Amino acid sequence: MTDKLDGSRKVYKDASAEEGYKKPLPKIDSINQPFYDAAQKHELRLPKCNACGNIFYPPSIFCPACLSEDLGWPLLSGKGKVWSFIFMYQRYFPAFADEIPYNIAFVQIDEGPLLCTNLVGIANEDIKCDMPVEVFFDDATPEVTLVKFRPV
Repeated sequence: MTDKLDGSRKVYKDASAEEGYKKPLPKIDSINQPFYDAAQKHELRLPKCNACGNIFYPPSIFCPACLSEDLGWPLLSGKGKVWSFIFMYQRYFPAFADEIPYNIAFVQIDEGPLLCTNLVGIANEDIKCDMPVEVFFDDATPEVTLVKFRPV
């Protein structure tokens, strides 16, 4: 994966086409790099403010609650509940054609934040709000692991 400068943030080139993965991959930069580094190790880590204790997503260089820049990246439980979900019937990317309809869900992890994700290991018709889920790591490419969730 090669890097290029994009403004003040370091952005890493999308390697998906080179490695056979056809779906879009996240743009990894200097701010969200710890999240994706942890995911590659099959760990769920999010920024936590050392000043006020707020755990938040998406990652930022400061706490959205108190604006402190004193942040850590603790290991989280990976447990949560489905907060909301939808099904996508429109094919926006050719690589999703065989999965339509596919789900997009918001999972509220036990530590508080909501993560936008996909649910795996479950039929769409069985998805319910408040359903308990746990983190699942999808090793999309050698450089990128996606954070998804599955039923407990």
